[in-house]
Amino acid sequence: MHRRLDELVGGNLDERVDSLRRILGADVCLRIGVYKLPEDFVLSVIIPVYNEAKTITDVIARVRDTELTCELIVVDDGSSDGTREVLESLAEQGEADLRIFFHDRNQGKGAALITGFQQATGDVVVVQDADMEYDPQDLRFLLQPIVEDYADVVYGSRFSGADTQVAPLWHLAANQVITKLFSLRNGRKFTDVETCYKLFRRELIQELAPRLREKRFGIELEMTARLLKNRETRFYERPISYVRRTYAEGKKIGWRDGLWALWCILRY
Repeated sequence: MHRRLDELVGGNLDERVDSLRRILGADVCLRIGVYKLPEDFVLSVIIPVYNEAKTITDVIARVRDTELTCELIVVDDGSSDGTREVLESLAEQGEADLRIFFHDRNQGKGAALITGFQQATGDVVVVQDADMEYDPQDLRFLLQPIVEDYADVVYGSRFSGADTQVAPLWHLAANQVITKLFSLRNGRKFTDVETCYKLFRRELIQELAPRLREKRFGIELEMTARLLKNRETRFYERPISYVRRTYAEGKKIGWRDGLWALWCILRY
């Protein structure tokens, strides 16, 4: 949206935002993601990686294309397909926005996220999977509720009205069962609790990170449940785009993770 502001009104970015607020009104600007980012704002993007040699370079490039000020924290979780070598090559380039950490062995997405959360220094922290399912261009839209101080945690929902790929029925049903059971268990209505795009104020997730137990995909539910224990934490959902990849293309989550998710709902 911000890239097209100069086509609508003149001036620098802040002036264009002010002009659009006057023309469209605050409510419309809220709906379409027109707002100002603080000059010193930094987004910490945590990218957990396991055997993603084919996509990791493109994912990093796509995050950079957002033109947000980011620190990219890549955590390789014991890859064995050449991902480590790709990341080592990137590290040698010495880009200031990129920090890379390596696990000696594969421990799971949760373990990689915990490492990344503890290393973050930005104002807001977001998870970015290393595949091509999620579009980083959605990040600016997702940041708005936190930047404008009416949320502390924002989830990008794949199932709340966004333009998205038509998913297999079993995939949609499994996600909805988990989300609805989680919502009932915790007394809050979510539409997509398993989404990758979770944004947190850094102090919230770093206070929580040392207490997280789940090493695999169960961390999605554990994080949310533990954050909900503080009733003052403000949650928000916004729609995102989503292009699901197949198992032939490298998708890793499976039916066992679905069963474990049900256990996590009870446990946390």
